[in-house]
Amino acid sequence: MKPNPQKQQAFRHIQKAIGYTFSDSTLLERALTHRSYSAYNNERLEFIGDSILNYTIARMLFDHYPKLPEGRLSRMRANLVNQNTLADIATKLDLGNALFLGQGELKSGGFRRPSILADAMEAIFAAISFDADFAAAEKTIRKLFADRVASADTTELNKDAKTLLQETLQAHRLALPKYRIEEQRGEGSEAEFLMACDLGELGHITHAKANSRRAAEQAAAKEALTWLQAKLAADKPKN
Repeated sequence: MKPNPQKQQAFRHIQKAIGYTFSDSTLLERALTHRSYSAYNNERLEFIGDSILNYTIARMLFDHYPKLPEGRLSRMRANLVNQNTLADIATKLDLGNALFLGQGELKSGGFRRPSILADAMEAIFAAISFDADFAAAEKTIRKLFADRVASADTTELNKDAKTLLQETLQAHRLALPKYRIEEQRGEGSEAEFLMACDLGELGHITHAKANSRRAAEQAAAKEALTWLQAKLAADKPKN
């Protein structure tokens, strides 16, 4: 793989922006290579980068918010390491210009796709750890996430029920809920949806009706969240 001058310029821009210069540039190239371009791609690097990112953000939150409980810290971490946040950071770094994509992904705008951008960011963190060490990768993550950690929302206000349910499940390493339409009647303003929120392995399903699918999902999620919070509180070991 021989990057053209435009790619090389994009590489220089990224390294300057993240505050790290690679000794082995092929590691950066691999981190920016999507599976549609080559079998020698960033998927395995992304696996490592995800773990480095999760630990670093957890430690940053632990140090920055010493009074917050574990559950709240877990939900905050989930907000910070999700696909949208990583894609936003990648976009600010102009990462899309440096990606190696197959023709199909290029034509479909893969260089703007959040999932591809997020995976490449995680792969870069792994590539830095291979090029130098864990501390160098951690330093880069701290630089990129410092403002976001400092301004993280420590409350649960303004979050909808579906978001809160998802974050609570993720914080306890539980599978995400599945929503399905149980019944639909009428059309337009007369429509009524009966939605189910299935918590899968927990063996609990909630139902709710509303005049739109979205509203019914939110109502079912709210019921599920209430049940889940009560269950977690009951299951928590007593000191």
